[in-house]
Amino acid sequence: MTDSLQTRSRRSSIVPERSVTSRTLMLLVAIMTFLSGVTLGAVVLVQKSAIAWSTDVGRELTIQLSPVSGENMESNLRVVVGIAENSPGIGTVEVLSRSDAEALLEPWLGEGLDLSTFDIPRLIVVEIANPAQLDLATLERDLSTIAGVTLNTHAAWRQQLNVMAGTVVVSGLLVLLLIGVATVLAVIFATRGTMASNREIVDVLHFIGASDSFIAGEFQGRFLMIGLRGGIAGGLGAIAFFVIVGLLSASILPDAATAQIGIVFGRFALGIEGILAIAILAPVIAGLTAITSRLTVSQFLAEIG
Repeated sequence: MTDSLQTRSRRSSIVPERSVTSRTLMLLVAIMTFLSGVTLGAVVLVQKSAIAWSTDVGRELTIQLSPVSGENMESNLRVVVGIAENSPGIGTVEVLSRSDAEALLEPWLGEGLDLSTFDIPRLIVVEIANPAQLDLATLERDLSTIAGVTLNTHAAWRQQLNVMAGTVVVSGLLVLLLIGVATVLAVIFATRGTMASNREIVDVLHFIGASDSFIAGEFQGRFLMIGLRGGIAGGLGAIAFFVIVGLLSASILPDAATAQIGIVFGRFALGIEGILAIAILAPVIAGLTAITSRLTVSQFLAEIG
């Protein structure tokens, strides 16, 4: 009897393939996968940008030379540059001109202000060539012999960037968890609805000797295909979303807006790792749909048994 039932199931499933419930669930899975893909892609982009920022910030030091009464600014600048250039692990050393230093103050003091009569601090940007060779303690000790020198390693900025990246990752994971819960609930309702509408078929199968495992397997196979189709559609939609947004942000948005968005999301380039992460969502959601369906069917059969 079981062999004949299995032969019959290969010819036509007891679960309707093109019912309203199946189409609706497939659309819902596609939407959930799309939202999951967009969330995951955004997390990947922000994480990549944060790593790039942290790397760039970690590759630079800033030395500030403040004006001190009785000290010659230009002479002290040359001494600071000499100390920095002769330190191990240091690459290039660039002294910002007075006009560049004044330009940095414009956002705080306003444009058009004549600063030529003021003694303003000078900045020296130091690029680290080899972090392993850099001895910050020795460099800071050598610079401390010059009045008005402050060494900034940007450690506070790196810490803030790491905290922000961690917050984005945790928030993204929470959103993915909520989407997963919503998907599970939708599958449960769809499965129970399908079971209720096919109650007569289930009763007949029980009457002729079909096991609960056989019936649950029929539903699992059908909902696995629904989840896989919806997951593939949603995943492709998410990838297309990032491609379209990347093209639009580069061609339509003003340069200023593009620059601001690029600070957070980079160039909307997911890369291989981002595309693979979104591609993995399709089988994961399909498996989640199939497992949820089987457990729901098993519980339903236990209730009516």
